[in-house]
Amino acid sequence: MLLLSGPCIAGNEWKYVKECLDTAWVSSVGAYVNQFEQMTAEYTGARYAVATSSGTTALHIALLLAGVQPGDAVLVPNLTFVASLNAIKYTGAQPVLIDVHPDTWQMDVRLIANLLEQEADVVEGVCRFKATGQVIRAVMPVHVLGNMVEMDALMALASKWHLEVVEDATEALGSTYKGRHAGTFGKLGCFSYNGNKIITTGGGGMIVTNDEALAKKAKHLTTQAKADAFEYFHDEVGYNYRLVNVLAAIGVAQMEQLPGFLARKAEIDAYYRQRLAHLEGVGFQQATPGTSVNHWLFTFASSRQPALLKALNDNKMQSRPFWVPMNQLPMFSQERYVQQNDVSNTLYKTCLSIPCSVYISNEELAAVADTIVAQS
Repeated sequence: MLLLSGPCIAGNEWKYVKECLDTAWVSSVGAYVNQFEQMTAEYTGARYAVATSSGTTALHIALLLAGVQPGDAVLVPNLTFVASLNAIKYTGAQPVLIDVHPDTWQMDVRLIANLLEQEADVVEGVCRFKATGQVIRAVMPVHVLGNMVEMDALMALASKWHLEVVEDATEALGSTYKGRHAGTFGKLGCFSYNGNKIITTGGGGMIVTNDEALAKKAKHLTTQAKADAFEYFHDEVGYNYRLVNVLAAIGVAQMEQLPGFLARKAEIDAYYRQRLAHLEGVGFQQATPGTSVNHWLFTFASSRQPALLKALNDNKMQSRPFWVPMNQLPMFSQERYVQQNDVSNTLYKTCLSIPCSVYISNEELAAVADTIVAQS
């Protein structure tokens, strides 16, 4: 099977993991955890980075640190991976689903502006829905597929309406908006290192922030809120959310290769667009103006989506439909969905992701494209 987006283990991963095993530094304390955090902070331009066990746990802690409380509302895109909404639910807050822009496939900032202007008010520095009094505490932009939300417009709205911004940059390591790295616009940002991401630790995540107090609090909460180096004294409810050293070692090796990964992803994106652009019924995600995209997962729209998915997978070319929109999942079907043309559903019905691992050969790229062209 030609994988959709498989991990590329081509650097010092074996060497660094062996060092962890040889020295028995395999748990959540170790030099590679510190190094991975430092490399991520330096790469993204954030002052601090805190490694976590997954992107989902990073989002959960980030929301807590942003002050999200049970009963609050959090604005989040309707077209995202389910982890975004799960993390909101972990806090006891309520997601408010926002449809996406038809060109960029990112949360539509215009819909947020209209919603707030028509239905919200700020009283004593707190944003609330006028009809119910529910606090609108935060907005979670998700940089879908490594493209980015219009962050200038979103940050202006957040400032005007006193909303905290927690960036779900789990797919956007290496992406920038007007020269600024994804994850560094809001109070906190989060990355994921799942097996299919642009770099991987197998499973893992990262919180980035410019706030020293928040970084210290994140590290405290993710290590079971242990308050004493010697005694097992814990001063609040904590979480077992820290990344272990042996996985951080893989992360360090992957970070060393990231520039090459990004370059190859850009080549793959350019090749597929060139080969498929002439096909009837085919459309592509457009980069948000000012964005340098990491091209994490090549996804395109086609009026022949079902047939293409069958042909590709029958030929052992792993391909997948887009995420089911959050409002169509049973546990979120009763949440409010702000939309005009239900772009999320249109994209779900037409989009597919195709093989784009960084190690894919040019011959394999051509075979995938040939399969699509033959079905079109």
